[in-house]
Amino acid sequence: QVQLVESGGGLVQAGGSLRLSCAASGRTFSSYTMGWFRQAPGKEREFVAAISWSGGSTYYADSVKGRFTISRDKAKNTVYLQMNSLKPEDTAVYYCAAALGVVVRDSGLYDYWGQGTQVTVSS
Repeated sequence: QVQLVESGGGLVQAGGSLRLSCAASGRTFSSYTMGWFRQAPGKEREFVAAISWSGGSTYYADSVKGRFTISRDKAKNTVYLQMNSLKPEDTAVYYCAAALGVVVRDSGLYDYWGQGTQVTVSS
């Protein structure tokens, strides 16, 4: 059974930092793109960042470019999202997702999802 488990969310002041982790288990993710999405109350789920599992190519939403960094530890089957210079508008539930092949922004093409972790940025 495939599982994606996020951790690292919490409450932080504007300008602060958090690092989210996504531990993957249940299969080999060597051909999977790993992505982070977020959903704020009353809004649609939106793409945040993605990384190709083997090639290390990274992709970012314009709203987080230069502030967030996605990375992966293949030995640990874990993906990270380092979030710096956080803003109140970054407040959302953050989800980790896995997609077979090269997929970036289309959430409908991701095959597996985690349960989400809450990030709250106070002003």
